[in-house]
Amino acid sequence: MELEPEAAEREGGLKRELSSWQQSMIAIGGTIGVGLFLGSGATIGLAGPGVVLTYLIAAIPAIAMGFVLAEMASVHPVAGSFGVYSDIYVGRWAGFATRLTYWFAETLAIGAQLTAVGVYFGFWFPDVPPFLFMAGAALIAIAVNALHVGRFGFLESALSMVKVAAIVGFILAGAALVFGVGSREAIGLSNLTADGGLLPNGLTGVWLALTLVITSYLGMETVAVTAGEANNPEKTVPRALLGTAAALIVLYVLSIGVIVTMSSWRAISETSGTVSGSPFVAAFESIGVPYASSLMNFVVISAAFTAVMSHLYICTRMLFSLSRAGYIPKAVGAVDRRGVPLRALAGSAVGMVIALALASRGRQVFLPMYGTAVAALLSIWLLIFVCHFRFRRRLGPERLAALPVRVPLHPLPGVAGIALILACLGATPWVSGLEWTVPMFLVWLAVVGCVYLARFRGDYAHEHD
Repeated sequence: MELEPEAAEREGGLKRELSSWQQSMIAIGGTIGVGLFLGSGATIGLAGPGVVLTYLIAAIPAIAMGFVLAEMASVHPVAGSFGVYSDIYVGRWAGFATRLTYWFAETLAIGAQLTAVGVYFGFWFPDVPPFLFMAGAALIAIAVNALHVGRFGFLESALSMVKVAAIVGFILAGAALVFGVGSREAIGLSNLTADGGLLPNGLTGVWLALTLVITSYLGMETVAVTAGEANNPEKTVPRALLGTAAALIVLYVLSIGVIVTMSSWRAISETSGTVSGSPFVAAFESIGVPYASSLMNFVVISAAFTAVMSHLYICTRMLFSLSRAGYIPKAVGAVDRRGVPLRALAGSAVGMVIALALASRGRQVFLPMYGTAVAALLSIWLLIFVCHFRFRRRLGPERLAALPVRVPLHPLPGVAGIALILACLGATPWVSGLEWTVPMFLVWLAVVGCVYLARFRGDYAHEHD
C-alpha cells in the first residue's frame, strides 16, 4: 500500500527553492545553539576529558539518523517529513502525535533561545530590560520567516556561517596554543591526563554526559522538514542530511577536544556558563584577539538568533503539515501566492509568545518543560528508526536498489541508534535538571493520546478493524 503520492499532493503549494547548502545551514542554525559556546562546562564536569569520547558515541545515532532520513526523504520529499512517515508506516495516531509533539518541542526551544538573546544583550546593555531584546528578536524572526523561502534560506545560511566561522576560528586558535605555533610555549597534552586522567569519573561520567551531549545533535533531522521546499529533493536532501551530520561531528569533536586540551577540565566546569568564563573567550584572549568577550557575545547572540529563526521555520511547517493531514483546520495550511504558509507562521508565533511567557517565569517553570522537550525529541528519533524498519520492509528490492543513498550495514545502525537513545533516556534521573524529563513526557504523551481519541476516535477504530 503506497501512500506517498497522496501525501505529496496534500502538502503541495510550497515553493521548491532551497539548495542542499541552505538546507544544511538551516539545520546547523537550529542545532548549534549557545550550549556549545557557554554550556560545555556541564558535560565536561560530568565526563572530564572523556567528554570527547561521549561526543563520538553520540555521533553514532546522529550518523544513523542521517542515513535513515536520507533514504526515506528521497522517496517522500514532503514538509511533514517524519510526521508523514509515521502516518504511512505506523498509523494516523502516530502521525498526529509526532507532528504535535515536534511542534511543542520546537516551540519550547524557541523560548530558550530567545531568553538567551535577552540575557546576553545584557552583557552590553545591563540597564535595559531583557524582554525588549527578546521581543525585538522575535519580531525580526517572524518577519524573516514571512519572506519568500529562497530569501529566508539565504539569510539563515549567512547568519549560521557566523557561528561556524567562530567555531573554526576557535579550533585553529586553540590548536595554535596547544602545539605552540609561533613564539608561545606549547601547552601540550598534559591537561588530558592531569587531575584524574582521561576518565576522572569513569565510564559512568561518560554515560551521564551522553544524555546532555546527544542533545547537541538534535535538530539535524530538520533537514528532512525542508524537503517540501528543496530544489531536486531526491538528490539535495540526502546530500544535505549526510553533510550536516558530518559537519556537526567534526565541529563538535574538534572544538571540545581543543577545550579540554588547552585548559584543566575542572576549571572549565567551574567557570563555564558566562560569556567571560567561556573557553572560547579564553582562547581568543590568549592569542591577542582584541575585545574577545564582546566578540564572543556577538557570536552567542547570533547563535541564539539563528536557532530562533530555524526553530520557527520548523514549527511553521509542522503546523502546515498538521493542517494538510486534516488534524487541525484546513485554513491553517493555506499558502500565499509566494508559497509561504503565513497562517501556520502566525500560529507558531502564538506558541512562541507562550514559550516566552514560560521562560520569563524562571528556571523552576521552564527547565522541566524544556527537559520534556528533550525527551520528546529523543522519542521522535526512536519513532523515526521504527518507521525506517517498516519502510525498508515495504519498499521492495527494486526500489531499494534505485535509491540515491542507502543505510550501510542495515539494520545495525538503527539498532545501535535505538539502544543509545534508550540509554540516554535511562540516565535522565541522575542528571541535574533532567530528573523529571521522562515522567513529564509520558504525561504529555497521555494528553496527546486522549486528544487524538476524543477528536479522531473513528480513525483510530478504522485503523484497528
